[in-house]
Amino acid sequence: MDKTTVEEKMLAILADICADDIVYEERDIDLFDAGLLDSMAAIEVLVSIEDEFGVEIAPTEHERNEMNTVNKIIHQVCARL
Repeated sequence: MDKTTVEEKMLAILADICADDIVYEERDIDLFDAGLLDSMAAIEVLVSIEDEFGVEIAPTEHERNEMNTVNKIIHQVCARL
């Protein structure tokens, strides 16, 4: 799967979970600080990544600041494909 496809799918997942299209425009904002993600939503993101891409990322595998922006999340998914 190419990076563009991963980006498109992740943006759709994050827009749905965050309930905000800002993720398409502000890909480097801290989703937690902006109030778009909390711990439960973060788990939902990880489950969605596993369902969509077959990539398992354990909640304890990374610090929050390693997966707190759209671009960082996309990077983590691409690195595992």
